[in-house]
Amino acid sequence: MSQHEHEHHHHYPLVMSNVNTAFMVGIALNFLFVIIQVVVGLSVHSLSLLSDAGHNFADVGALAISLLAFRLLKVKANQQYTYGYRKASVLTAFFNAMVLLVSIGAILYEATHRFFNPEPMPGLTIALVAGVGIIINTVTALMFFRDKDKDMNIKSAYLHLMSDALVSLGLVIGGVVIYYTHWYWIDSVLSVIVALVIFMSTYQLLKDSLRLSLDGVPHAIDLEAIKTLALKQKGVIGFHHIHIWAISTNENALTAHVVLAQDSSVEQEQEIKQALRHLLQHQNIQHITLETELENQACRTVVC
Repeated sequence: MSQHEHEHHHHYPLVMSNVNTAFMVGIALNFLFVIIQVVVGLSVHSLSLLSDAGHNFADVGALAISLLAFRLLKVKANQQYTYGYRKASVLTAFFNAMVLLVSIGAILYEATHRFFNPEPMPGLTIALVAGVGIIINTVTALMFFRDKDKDMNIKSAYLHLMSDALVSLGLVIGGVVIYYTHWYWIDSVLSVIVALVIFMSTYQLLKDSLRLSLDGVPHAIDLEAIKTLALKQKGVIGFHHIHIWAISTNENALTAHVVLAQDSSVEQEQEIKQALRHLLQHQNIQHITLETELENQACRTVVC
């Protein structure tokens, strides 16, 4: 009776030219916008523009690293890296989240300092520059919209860009308020709001990427639900020693022991395995290793 079967699907669901194009366009447009924000921010002494420029520059780096990780998904496996470099996408997501947390701390520090020492600035100029940001970030984010639920890196890019668009909207409102009221402390308040928006969009990314980095069960997969579904399959008496982890941000793996009836034939074993593989693939698990053992007998493999 076959006791070990490893199901690999050597395909890359994210080999899509539109995603590659979205990353390239996003990097180019956001880098251009960062230059505009820095030049204008320094000339008018606007902390909100400079802090948002720092955040956008971090996003440019994040998009570049995500693009690299996306391309590494297509690198073939070798004897040293039997899954290729797919885990790089998980590490990239975690790195991006950490960079954003650092930028949040820097923004809050400067905002606190400027709040007690506000400087005059042209509100209309801030509003006009931020308006450009709304257009750039919204257009770029929409390029990721169709594929945002297929990969953590793509989803993080989409969420970051959309949050940037909302932040830019806040800066437009703030710029208009400064123009009419000369309440320059609004600049620092907006910087704090920028930091909070970044944190809210970053926290879940940090949490999910840390979980996957530690080979935890992916957020969208319920181990107990998987076990329950497996036990409902005809011929399956037990389903244990279950391990589920992420190979990349869009591919998952599972190993488990399947307990069969004592009198199960080789044909029945193969049918049960096939049914389980089909079931697990529909639960977003692409790489499947199943060890079989008979009821009332110890596992016959080296690792049990």
